[in-house]
Amino acid sequence: MFPISQSQLAFESGGKQIQIDCYAPSSNGQRFPAVIGLHGSGGGYPVVAAPGRLLAAQGFAVFVLHYFDRTGTTWVEDKATAVKHAPVWMKTTWDSISFVSRHSQVDPDRIGLLGFSLGAYLSLSIAAIDDRVKAVVDFFGGFPREMKLFMRRFCPVLILHGDADQTVPVSEAHYIQEIAERKQVPYEMKIYPGVGHGFSPEIMFDAGQRTLSFLKRHLAGYQLSAISYQLSAISYQVSAVSFQQ
Repeated sequence: MFPISQSQLAFESGGKQIQIDCYAPSSNGQRFPAVIGLHGSGGGYPVVAAPGRLLAAQGFAVFVLHYFDRTGTTWVEDKATAVKHAPVWMKTTWDSISFVSRHSQVDPDRIGLLGFSLGAYLSLSIAAIDDRVKAVVDFFGGFPREMKLFMRRFCPVLILHGDADQTVPVSEAHYIQEIAERKQVPYEMKIYPGVGHGFSPEIMFDAGQRTLSFLKRHLAGYQLSAISYQLSAISYQVSAVSFQQ
């Protein structure tokens, strides 16, 4: 477990200042794999910040991207708004990867994306065109059908979804699975029975374990030890409960 530091950074995208919160392991010049977190349509930054701090303690430099800053959005109320702003949010995400890759504590060859709902749509869209993205964690998101026209690659993906999701139907998870199989890239998928859009502390506990294990393999390049896995699981459980309060 690493002690972590927290800082608020910013970069420019499309003439706008974009906030990006950094949770980094303390080190003496060591470079770490990086994870850029993207919130959902409600702009819920704490949803990404909570697991971000825990991933940082496990040796990841985590950056929570305020991509709504690009459009002055506070929350997205309908699909039309999301479709309208998606191209500039994608460009902002692209620019965030450039910014993160230059960070002194980041290994630019080991960058992944973690997205919730709308943020997962954006993460997977970028992963389809940007070779710098080495892994994606998809929390109840999907892949835009329009991106098939521009898709030129894919990367390992962890798919986490509830089969009772009325906002983003579980068919989206299976569509991502089909893409991964067609592109012959590794993927993992967990469909939670009876679970809707958003996870309870108990489900988040399991999803957190899967997220950490997946990122350790595909970004950090090693398997979790049994002891480390148990400690990380406990940390995720505490975080999930805290988030609900």
